[in-house]
Amino acid sequence: MPVMACLLSGTANRDRMSDWVEVAPAEKIAPSGWEQVDLDGTLVAVFNLDGEFFAIEDICTHDGAVLSGCPLEGDEVVCPRHGARFSVRTGEVLAPPAWEPVSTFPVKVENGVVFVRDNRWD
Repeated sequence: MPVMACLLSGTANRDRMSDWVEVAPAEKIAPSGWEQVDLDGTLVAVFNLDGEFFAIEDICTHDGAVLSGCPLEGDEVVCPRHGARFSVRTGEVLAPPAWEPVSTFPVKVENGVVFVRDNRWD
């Protein structure tokens, strides 16, 4: 019976993690601005690129620096520690020393509110 409880608990956790989480009213995130949200222990930065919203895991894959609040250059965020660059749109590494991309997350806007979800377990 404990094994079944663990299996059910794991399923419930995956279902909960795939739910949409409210980030902020869209108007609160200015163009080239960002907002940070916690998705069940994963910090996510949601960026506004000229009215389009994109979400990436809020951590540099090179050394763990937080990326939210760092300068945006076009659609690139620049890590404050060593200058690694990531595409806010795709998570792709655009400049070393990082070589692994950051995770991206789906974003939607409904009734003027930005939502994000963790789809990694779907």
